[in-house]
Amino acid sequence: MNQIIAQANGMPTAGGIRSWQPNELDLRRIERMLQKRARYLYVVPRVEMTASGYLIQSPCCSRNIDADGGMVDIALLEYDAGLGVWKLFRKEHTEGGWEFFMLERSLQVLMDYINRDTARLFWQ
Repeated sequence: MNQIIAQANGMPTAGGIRSWQPNELDLRRIERMLQKRARYLYVVPRVEMTASGYLIQSPCCSRNIDADGGMVDIALLEYDAGLGVWKLFRKEHTEGGWEFFMLERSLQVLMDYINRDTARLFWQ
C-alpha cells in the first residue's frame, strides 16, 4: 500500500517503503548545520542532493587534496529507508573512492561528527 501511495505521489521507494530522502528541508538543515563546523570556517561548502541522500563538497583551502583550491568531496550521506538509518561515507582521496564510515539513526549526530572532525578525516 505504501509503495502505491509513494508511486502515486512521485516519491521514490526502497523495497516498498516510502523514502523521504532526499528533500529540500533536510538539504537546508544540512547547510545550516555545516555553519557550526570546526574547520575551514572561511569557505562556503556546497550540499547537493544525490539519488538517496546528500553530497557535501568544499573548496580545498589546505591545498592538500587540490593544489588549485578547487571543490573537493567531503562527505556523502545516504538514507537507507529499509533500515531507517543514515550511512556516512568519507572520501578516500588517494584511492579516489568513497569509504563507508558509520551508521546512525540521527542526521544531527552524523553532522555533529562531520563538524567536529578531530581526526581530520573529512575536512582535509
